[in-house]
Amino acid sequence: MSYAMLHATRKTLSTVKPSLIHTWTSNTSTPTGPIFPTQQAAAEFLGILDTGFLIAYAIGLYICGILGDNYNPRRLLAFGMMASSICVLCFGYLTETFHVYSPLIYSFLWILNGFIQSVGWPVEVSIMGNWFGHNARGAVMGAWSSCASVGNIIGTLIASYTLFLGYQYSFLIACSLLFIYSFLVFFQLPSAPWEVSSENLPGQMEEEQEEDPDEPTERPPPIGFLKAWLLPGVIAYSLAYACLKLVNYGFFFWLPFYLHAGLHWPESYADSLSTWYDVGGILAAVLAGAFSDHMRSRTPVVFIMLLMATVSLYIYAHSPESYNWNAFLLLVAGFFIGGPANMISSSITADLGKCEQLRGNAEALSTVTGIIDGTGSVGAALGQWFIPSVQHWFGWDAVFYGFIVMILCTALCLCPVLYKEHKDRRHHRSEEVDALLNSDSDENASDDIQEVRRRPTNSNV
Repeated sequence: MSYAMLHATRKTLSTVKPSLIHTWTSNTSTPTGPIFPTQQAAAEFLGILDTGFLIAYAIGLYICGILGDNYNPRRLLAFGMMASSICVLCFGYLTETFHVYSPLIYSFLWILNGFIQSVGWPVEVSIMGNWFGHNARGAVMGAWSSCASVGNIIGTLIASYTLFLGYQYSFLIACSLLFIYSFLVFFQLPSAPWEVSSENLPGQMEEEQEEDPDEPTERPPPIGFLKAWLLPGVIAYSLAYACLKLVNYGFFFWLPFYLHAGLHWPESYADSLSTWYDVGGILAAVLAGAFSDHMRSRTPVVFIMLLMATVSLYIYAHSPESYNWNAFLLLVAGFFIGGPANMISSSITADLGKCEQLRGNAEALSTVTGIIDGTGSVGAALGQWFIPSVQHWFGWDAVFYGFIVMILCTALCLCPVLYKEHKDRRHHRSEEVDALLNSDSDENASDDIQEVRRRPTNSNV
């Protein structure tokens, strides 16, 4: 719920964009007239806000990822939630209440909010990874990673039901929920087993150590930032996520606006319809995450879903102007786009940050999360810069075709990982077969060889 609250405040801006454009282009917005001469100029400024937010968010992820491995994640998260709620209050509520319409102030507050919110994802993935092992990580973190989509739905519903009061009340309610929940995080969230063991549960921890003697009782030292980049799979998944997050955040920032301006539906109607994309992402996070726990690797699951995403995007680009058809196709698109995005940013990132090469001797989970999500945010930032211009000059079809190209680039970035995993599996099996052939004491060596060839092998990712 903590990250859902963060995403709800972030989503509010995208759901009230038509209202903001109307306010900023109205003759009564300032004593000297509107702050933007045309709706296209206002839309391009909103694109600049989205880009600035994501650039600051990306920079902050690299920094906060390192901080999450060096300082208490619970305190960092609570502080980030409080500070973000204050920024959103000033941006959306106070500026409208006191009629302060300044592009400079809007830019400063929203970019600052992007930097502050970057503390959320790295430390939360770190906390979840500390509590859950590899075998349950796909199911647990897959279900948990749907928190972003849940937050999108919460933010959208808040906006759709409060727009008649004024868009400023959508911001007020969202940031108030975030501020209140930050206190629950600070006082109630244990960030790791060693934090609990250091307080008042010595008997319980002794029992846990007997069950799992390899589980650390105190926090391991953090790994260096550059060394984290060199962990297996980090660079490939970082580049892949840069392409994929561009598409996912394109829907995040611009889907309500497209449904309103492109398909000409009322703003509140478009907001409620856009939630189906997030519903698809939630379903995919749970189902694909649980399914990947039973696979040799999570990468093939992501790769196949990406190929299906290209088909779903092409179909949605030519969808009829029907509520039911749009809801269904958005559900499918959200499943095949949001699912891989959630898996890469949560369970796969946790696997990489807890990989076998570290052997429990170093803490890299928060740093790896910051690297992958930060690189993804760089790609998303570039996308938000171009989407308004591409739409203006070439139309919405060109935007969706661009999304398809980015999905294919994502799959291409994962091809080296797929090849390496396949090569490692073949090498591992051949070693086991050679070991059995060299064993003179085993009378049933041939049967064992066949068993080795049949059974699956584990992979880091």
